[in-house]
Amino acid sequence: MVPMSRRFLSRLRVFVAVFGLVVLSLTSTVSAQDNSKRGRKYKSPPPTARIEVVVVRDGNSKPIENAAVIFHPMEGEKDKGNMELKTNEDGKTIIDVLPIGDTVRLQVIAKGFQTFGQDYKIDKDQISIEIRMKRPGEQYSIYKNHGEGADAGPAKQQDVPAPSQPK
Repeated sequence: MVPMSRRFLSRLRVFVAVFGLVVLSLTSTVSAQDNSKRGRKYKSPPPTARIEVVVVRDGNSKPIENAAVIFHPMEGEKDKGNMELKTNEDGKTIIDVLPIGDTVRLQVIAKGFQTFGQDYKIDKDQISIEIRMKRPGEQYSIYKNHGEGADAGPAKQQDVPAPSQPK
C-alpha cells in the first residue's frame, strides 16, 4: 500500500505543476492584453539644440565673467518660465535642453553694463551667439535741449490730431 501512495503523490505533484504552468501562462497572456489598453504611452522628447552664448565687452572684446544669461522659452507670446546660467571666466555659458523649433527670449544682465534682450528662433542643432555688452548711456532729461531732430521727447502740438466732436 505504501508504494501505491507514493505513485499517487508523485502523479499529483506532476498534475499540480502542469496545472500551475497552464494557469500562469493564461494570466500572463490576459495581463499582456490589458497593459496595451491602459497606462501612459511613451513619447520620446523632442530633439534639443546646443546653444553657446559668449558675453564680451563692446569696447575691447574682453569676456565678462559671472554675467547672468537668462533663457525664456516662448510659446507664442507667452513666457513658459526661465532658466538662468552664469558665464565662466571666458564669458561663455552653454545650454542644451531647449527644443529645436522653439523661440527663446535671451536676456543678459551684467553689473556695470546695459541689460541686453533679444528673441532667437532655434532652427539648428548648434547655435553660437556673441553678445556685446555696452556701458550705460546718459540718462534722458526733459530739462536739456535735445534739438529738433531728436526721436524721444514729448509730441509737438501740431502732431497730435484734434479729437472729433459728436454731432
